[in-house]
Amino acid sequence: PDGTAGVDDLDLDIPDGGFTVLVGPSGSGKSTALRMVAGLEDTTAGTIRIGDRVVNDVAPKDRDIAMVFQSYALYPHMSVRDNLGFALKLRGEGKRRVRAQVAPVASRLGIGEQLARRPRQLSGGQRQRVALGRAIVREPRAFLMDEPLSNLDAKLRVSMRAELARLHERLGVTTVYVTHDQVEAMTLGQRVAVMRDGVLQQVDTPQNLFNHPRNLFVAAFIGSPAMNLVEAKIDGGRVRFAGIDLPLPGGSPLAGEQRRVLLGLRPSDFEHAAGADAGWPRIRVKPDVVEQLGSETLLIFGIDAPPVMADAVRAASEAYTDDEGRLFAGEERAMFTASVDGKRALPSGEVELAVDFTALHCFDPETGDALDVRRAAQPVA
Repeated sequence: PDGTAGVDDLDLDIPDGGFTVLVGPSGSGKSTALRMVAGLEDTTAGTIRIGDRVVNDVAPKDRDIAMVFQSYALYPHMSVRDNLGFALKLRGEGKRRVRAQVAPVASRLGIGEQLARRPRQLSGGQRQRVALGRAIVREPRAFLMDEPLSNLDAKLRVSMRAELARLHERLGVTTVYVTHDQVEAMTLGQRVAVMRDGVLQQVDTPQNLFNHPRNLFVAAFIGSPAMNLVEAKIDGGRVRFAGIDLPLPGGSPLAGEQRRVLLGLRPSDFEHAAGADAGWPRIRVKPDVVEQLGSETLLIFGIDAPPVMADAVRAASEAYTDDEGRLFAGEERAMFTASVDGKRALPSGEVELAVDFTALHCFDPETGDALDVRRAAQPVA
């Protein structure tokens, strides 16, 4: 009623049999888009097709899709068996037919021994499997999943992600999955669509989103730990910031320019100087925080430059549920994170790091659009 567009001019093709993830912070329009596909939200303009059929005016139950909700939405008074077979019962399937379809799905999901139990007798992971199983037995044309793992603890989420990936590989059913967790999106999605404020920012493979973000928001949102960002100046084929001088990649279209940019470096683009490529430039840093995580070590250090305060960066930082982007919110210097080999011992005091200058990212300070620093990614159909 107030003119707010929940989803603004979304144009997206979901490949048949693919696993596509819609990801973005709260309020980005991802769940609204999914609910429009399901028929649970009305569209004010545009067309929604499932296969060759326009379904804008088709009732949800007639769209041949199955939806899995964050809350599981199980019937508490029914057994697991009855929950799994409820949709088939509504279709008028006989008891023998229902049992024949329910049993193999329950066995595949590891809940075959729980069929007589009620939902309250199950763990969170088991309830999630029942919710998934109820969708699978319907044999729909598409699965729509709205943050189905967000109620699980961290360890169970990891195992359930693996199970979902294996399940999709086995079934081959078109799946649209909504999450605010970019790690979940990157590990599950064959294609990932990043949304912000109801607008599609970029859709691509996870690797291309990471290596070739289209704008500042995608760059800051995708990747954990988040991309390091700082204001810099390009001059004479080099990029300079906070007393640090890095060469641009060979053949860079920006090499002949003189301009201000926002420079981005992934934490993984740093290495211990002793074991890195001899051609990479070196910098010396004094870490404020050292996080030893076993296989990797995170070094968090400040540089003599102000933090980037662009709206896109703030929006991406606020999307992290663990407040990762706000750890040093009061710091007047930009804080960088380097992810290095955890097997190498660190000296006390200053640490010498090598920087992979071939992986630099540059963005226009005014528009936030990515600048062509190196070879562009191949477009995804």
